[in-house]
Amino acid sequence: MRRWIAAAALLALLGGCATTPSFSALTGLPSPSTMLSLGDSDLERTWSGATVALPPLRGEAPLVIGMSSRRIERHLAAFQANRGFPTVIYLHGCTGLGAFEFLESLAAAGFVVVAPDSMARRFRPLQCNPWSHTGTGNLFVFDFRLAELSFALQQLRALDWVDRANLYVVGVSEGGVPAALYRGDEFRGRVIAQWTCQGPAVVRGIAAPPQIPVLSVIRAGDPWYGRAGGSPGDCGEFLLGRPDSRALVLPADGRGDGHDVLRDPVAVREIVGFLGALARRPPPAQR
Repeated sequence: MRRWIAAAALLALLGGCATTPSFSALTGLPSPSTMLSLGDSDLERTWSGATVALPPLRGEAPLVIGMSSRRIERHLAAFQANRGFPTVIYLHGCTGLGAFEFLESLAAAGFVVVAPDSMARRFRPLQCNPWSHTGTGNLFVFDFRLAELSFALQQLRALDWVDRANLYVVGVSEGGVPAALYRGDEFRGRVIAQWTCQGPAVVRGIAAPPQIPVLSVIRAGDPWYGRAGGSPGDCGEFLLGRPDSRALVLPADGRGDGHDVLRDPVAVREIVGFLGALARRPPPAQR
């Protein structure tokens, strides 16, 4: 952006010269008119590229599709209950959305799950190195993820099939950071998986309002956080005083990669149970 502003200023200074170089020649970027015609913004692309998991019709499996509002509406219209559905925003990890089994588990429990695709951005560097289990230093990506979460909430507010009193967020690994740090009170509950709430100030802690229940899930010996052989830590210290909140630390398991907890039946059962219990409660205003 600074390079763009500087280049624009230089163009203004050279405006009277017949041989003024083009914006693209000065900056190496497309011209502003070209950039404005590229279509959806990066934020819009994360939403339009989202994956959606829908509760199953009788005798069928949950439906996992791309973001297609007409098809979603047709599927949900087949349910007899004329109401909004409890909805989960799922924030994937640093390399994108993996297997769909966890989304299907939530959908089978009656939730609509919307998983924005952060990797759909035109400019989307990795902030992690999945081979070395280290960060890349691209901490601005966490700002990307918070913006994606806010944008998804904005989009959901306009959809009739969303129960706005029953919104939840599940963030996994990199996605656990915005799930922890988003400051709004729209969510009735939050799940932070594969993230410890530890680290530098820019990502440390939980910023959710204190009355919002939080479940954190991590595995002991997680290779991303315990590389020196010590405890990886967890979100427990930030859950003190938060009602109905707890930190679940699964035992080390040499059968998997030590990081992915969403393939663990115990973790899935705890997460689905946590969200299901909240969804069955009357909304706070109705208690």
